[in-house]
Amino acid sequence: MVERGGSDVPGGRRKQRVSMADVAQLAGVSSQTVSRVANGHPGVIASTREQVLAAMRELGYRPNSAARALRYGQFNTIGVILFSLSSTGNSRTVEAIATHAAAEGYAITLIPIDVPTQDNVLGAFTRMGELAVDAVIVIMEIRLLDAGTVQLPPGVHAVVVDSDAGDRYTVVDTDQADGARKAVQHLLDLGHRTVWHVTGPQTSFSGQRRTQAWRTVLAEAGRPVPPALHGDWSAESGYAAGLTLAEQPDCTAVFAANDQMALGLLRAFHERGRAVPDDISVVGFDDIPEAAFFVPPLTTVHQDFAEVGHRCVQKALQQIRTRDDSRPGTDLVPTRLVLRQSTAPPRG
Repeated sequence: MVERGGSDVPGGRRKQRVSMADVAQLAGVSSQTVSRVANGHPGVIASTREQVLAAMRELGYRPNSAARALRYGQFNTIGVILFSLSSTGNSRTVEAIATHAAAEGYAITLIPIDVPTQDNVLGAFTRMGELAVDAVIVIMEIRLLDAGTVQLPPGVHAVVVDSDAGDRYTVVDTDQADGARKAVQHLLDLGHRTVWHVTGPQTSFSGQRRTQAWRTVLAEAGRPVPPALHGDWSAESGYAAGLTLAEQPDCTAVFAANDQMALGLLRAFHERGRAVPDDISVVGFDDIPEAAFFVPPLTTVHQDFAEVGHRCVQKALQQIRTRDDSRPGTDLVPTRLVLRQSTAPPRG
């Protein structure tokens, strides 16, 4: 229950608190119906819901979420711990998590970590406990969790994104390897002798997965494996790699580990007079909204970040509702290759 308006009235008497029963009486419904409306449960007729909401507004009633949480042991909040919001994958995954959590009646609490150490991770989980969250989604773009350098505290509802730790935790991820295989195989199928590669950061799990798949596809096809050029996800690093590749006369196809680096490649090739796709074909990864408007429009691997976020929320809710801790296993979200105008068969 909450108080209406100020705490006092003339004569020194306190205003009477508005109860759920008061709302029910004014709206002409049961207290149970008021509770269902207050908790956002489906199944309430729209006209009845509006009637109850109107009574809440008239009386100044606000649901006591803290009391409800203590009663039911549930706070309707999911925590998100991550190491960076700067990358496309992380920011779009967080957006999807927030959207799907809201659709389920949950809020999210976001805690970024600047340096991914064991102490910082444990500190973030402690903070999440103080903020009373029901489960935690951890977005880790490094391999510390995979190598065991960082471990999640036991006994918590947790889902991990972008990790190879499915033997210990509930993991949701894009099928990084399959996406990279599709990109490289597409270029080989066009007739290119081999495919050069601009990698993501060496500390990135997704970047390493894509690099491993690139190397494997070439080796299995009996094609030469050129030296990889290391990037950091930025267009600037792609541009630097492009300046180097433009000087390689035998370079006719490049797979960039993300679309931003592919954008840098396109500029470098343009400046060096290497036409795309006539002289060099380029494939990216992510399928950011701008990829269709690059010059030329970029062939790339589409990641379904909305589905990744949706599955994260569903697995977190499953743990919350069953009161069961994280179960090991990896759920891979499929990718698809989007063909545009940045790839073509090699000349001659």
